[in-house]
Amino acid sequence: MEYLYILQQAIVWIITIFWLYQLLISICSLIKLKDKPLLVNKNHKFMAIIPAHNEEFVVKNLIESLKNQNYPKELLDIYVIADNCTDKTAEIAKEAGAIVYERNHTEGRTKGHALQWFLSKKIEENADYDAFCVFDADNIVDKNFIKNMNKKLCQGEDVVQGYRDIKNPTDSWISSGYAIFYWMMNRFYHLARYNLGLSPLINGTGFMVRFDVIKPNGWQTYTLTEDIEFSLQRIIAGKKLGWATDAIVYDEQPVGFKQSWSQRSRWTVGHIQCMGRYTKELAHSVKENKTLVTFDGLLYIVGSIPMFVITLVLLLVNAAIYMGDGMTRMDLIENYLMYIIPTFILPIITGAIIMKLDGKPIRPMIKGLLCYPIFLASWLMINFKCLFKRETSWEKIEHVRDIKINEVI
Repeated sequence: MEYLYILQQAIVWIITIFWLYQLLISICSLIKLKDKPLLVNKNHKFMAIIPAHNEEFVVKNLIESLKNQNYPKELLDIYVIADNCTDKTAEIAKEAGAIVYERNHTEGRTKGHALQWFLSKKIEENADYDAFCVFDADNIVDKNFIKNMNKKLCQGEDVVQGYRDIKNPTDSWISSGYAIFYWMMNRFYHLARYNLGLSPLINGTGFMVRFDVIKPNGWQTYTLTEDIEFSLQRIIAGKKLGWATDAIVYDEQPVGFKQSWSQRSRWTVGHIQCMGRYTKELAHSVKENKTLVTFDGLLYIVGSIPMFVITLVLLLVNAAIYMGDGMTRMDLIENYLMYIIPTFILPIITGAIIMKLDGKPIRPMIKGLLCYPIFLASWLMINFKCLFKRETSWEKIEHVRDIKINEVI
């Protein structure tokens, strides 16, 4: 019983220190810093790359929003990778004005493989681009996205994540949950770290990479979460990623629970893959570089599934102490409530705060706010399931509405 008490206290301290660290970092998102000076002043040439699998319903809206950028049209080429498509994605993309590359591979059908295939061709051509931006086909892009990413290039940034907003936040409590989650990540994770001189992460879509960065080795990602994997590769190399609050991309999220469960399961499996592939390299990088950037990157990867497992162990230890008559039933209940209440109440409070800070309308999101703890709780269930069953199949998100850029701004 004595050893159980020691283990209990050790786990409590680990969890407390971890979340205090995250809280202190998050507070730094409230700091307003001066803009970085321009190192050069020029308009760079960009590729907009859109990996697309059977996206005939939405790809035209994205292409139109890119063609209407507040940026010289001759300096932006729009490419669609029609990846194993069986619909009219390629035809519609060509009609909308994109340059289409059709890819038909029975193996390697992830977005990472599509990017690897396409970018290898552009590297081989020695294409005269300064940078590329990657979008999902269901995105729509703010008219100043490329302009603001060009500014980041002029400031010396080479890999930059844009502000990932949601174009359908009020469609259901599921899409609301995604919206609140990404709004919180935008400010409390990415912006906070950027303000501190740490590294944000690439977040799936709406990001920019200087072309020279990937020319030596190409795009080399292999997991289901190519965005996290690429971010970790940069951090291991001692490089910081950038953040652009004013480069806004609007993403579509699932409205149904089944699709959401499948999508988030895939993300969780991707995190587990990254954890297995890069934890050792991150730890070695921390030892070699001795920087807070690499240490924070290591905390990110061990703070997902491992922290969840540690919390489960704590709950089991508490139950074991109770079974051994080390605490009363009331003590056990109070102990569990100490974790359960913050888990369900704090997300609602934090969500309301972030919406207030970022000027998001709260009234249409009331249902989403109240259901946000359920959204997060379902993610915990997904994490638990993925510890034992890891699905790697890709399931397409069905698009339920035809949303154009003028409908979200």
